[in-house]
Amino acid sequence: MGDTEIGDKLSSKWSPKQGGYRAATFIFIMSGLESIGFVANMVSLVLYFMIVMKFDLAGASTTLTNFCGSIFFLSIIGGIISDAYINRLNTTIIFGSIEILSHYQSLQPHCPLNCIAGKDALMFYASLAFLALGAGGVRGSLPSLGADQFDRNNPKERKNLASFFNWLLMSVTIGASIGVTAIVYVSVNKKKWDLAFFISMVLALAGFIVVALGKPFYRVRIPGDSPLIRVIQVLVAAIRNSRLQLPEDPAELYEPDTKSESEFKNIPHTNQFKFMDKAAIPQKETTRRPWKLCTVTQVEEAKIMARMLPILLSTIIMNTCLAQLQTFSIEQGQMMDLHLGSYLFPSASVPVIPLVFMSLLIPIYEFLFIPFMRRFTGHPSGITHLQRVGVGLVLSAISMAVAGLVEVKRRNAFNDHQEKISLFWLSFQFGIFGIADMFTLVGLMEFFYSEAPSGMRSLSTSFSYLSLSFGYFLNSVLVKVINLVTERVTPSRQGWLFGTDFNKNNLDLFYWFLAILSCINFGNYVYWAKWYKYKEEEEVVEVKKDESAAVDGGGQMPILRREEPVGAVEETIGSS
Repeated sequence: MGDTEIGDKLSSKWSPKQGGYRAATFIFIMSGLESIGFVANMVSLVLYFMIVMKFDLAGASTTLTNFCGSIFFLSIIGGIISDAYINRLNTTIIFGSIEILSHYQSLQPHCPLNCIAGKDALMFYASLAFLALGAGGVRGSLPSLGADQFDRNNPKERKNLASFFNWLLMSVTIGASIGVTAIVYVSVNKKKWDLAFFISMVLALAGFIVVALGKPFYRVRIPGDSPLIRVIQVLVAAIRNSRLQLPEDPAELYEPDTKSESEFKNIPHTNQFKFMDKAAIPQKETTRRPWKLCTVTQVEEAKIMARMLPILLSTIIMNTCLAQLQTFSIEQGQMMDLHLGSYLFPSASVPVIPLVFMSLLIPIYEFLFIPFMRRFTGHPSGITHLQRVGVGLVLSAISMAVAGLVEVKRRNAFNDHQEKISLFWLSFQFGIFGIADMFTLVGLMEFFYSEAPSGMRSLSTSFSYLSLSFGYFLNSVLVKVINLVTERVTPSRQGWLFGTDFNKNNLDLFYWFLAILSCINFGNYVYWAKWYKYKEEEEVVEVKKDESAAVDGGGQMPILRREEPVGAVEETIGSS
């Protein structure tokens, strides 16, 4: 199949009752219900590993980050399947069933001390593996299912698409707020972990029933060829044709005229990554072999994915910082004053503070900031996706610097005066990072969805979760490496993060290390963000050139060739 725009062809067959916010409402409800248990587990499992499983600080942290990293890495599986084999709705339901199964009570280990042995270890890791697979697959398909309800070719619906990801985050935020208070209270304060897991299962089941009930209202796109296989075919064909000479005229590259046969849209040729163009050099054989000859459109799909990779890699450090808030900051809170008046506030419930901020800020961002900025930029989202991500990266660095200062205050108060400062000192680092997450996560998801061809949107949207995955895995590596290095250079011969007592180690230095690393990474991100050329930017330049050529050439339409755009990305998009 030479297209990636199959969804656009099907749009004419949708009834008026399908799509739009009516269909998206089912997805918002499902996201909220599923997030109640999912986010509660994300923030409380580190305490479960410490209190119930008897892990030390570093062990509990790395176990959780490896688990979270696996969840978001497996989202790529959901993205591939929903793009190529099963539609996005069915993919969501199938992986949702696996996620629900993972909460089943018999998969929870039952032992008073260390469970990492024999049958208990098998049941423990089986539960984590099923949860990672199910939750990851859902996250690889659900956002694209929701975004499919809005037609990017319709100006009005395109603005709604820009808002969809904000409201999706809002639904997750509301659900997470309930989870980190009510569910965490049951698991941490009441010590009823099994009951908390059961409640999470019931809520997730209710959420997936809701999303299934919305089937008559969805615009469900038919899967096409495997996007990953299509990219691999380009790379293999380019290598096999590496000795061939590229034609001087890109119009001579292989691109069959599909417009007479279908309504699929070809992607115009671009000048980046010219090595990939060799995959489209016409061959002498009369029969096309996909592993030796690819279309220009297929090559351009691979180029789009290649252009996205530096952006993806530049956001990994931020998600490594996020891992600290779900691990060390929660463990840190256990050593602080947990009282809110007479109420014992669980340290795992501290994330409710940034969640409340986000619940208030998302409507402000949607109804005030975006319309205000849209007047100046002309961009449907107010500011470009990459600008939004950049704001989040800056705030994440500030969050880690603040976390280091708070840890110094907490440790000095305890070591010098035997006092415990209030748990709510952690709200500063959580609040700043919550705002950062609001900018970056939504910006990335909208960026990957908008820039990818239709047939690759689930896969590309999964890239935002892939960044989370790599961030969690990098955290596990950094914790171990930092301990190994610092135990050799410090006078005490003990690492920054040794043992189980934060009052005797140097968590603040680790936070500041991440703050410095985040600043360096931001410089790297700015370089790649300037280098990136938006898909809309290229299309606008080509159309303008084509229109002027048609006038100058007596109405003769030349083959479109991409010229490097002049001016800022924002100006080009604004002029469209």
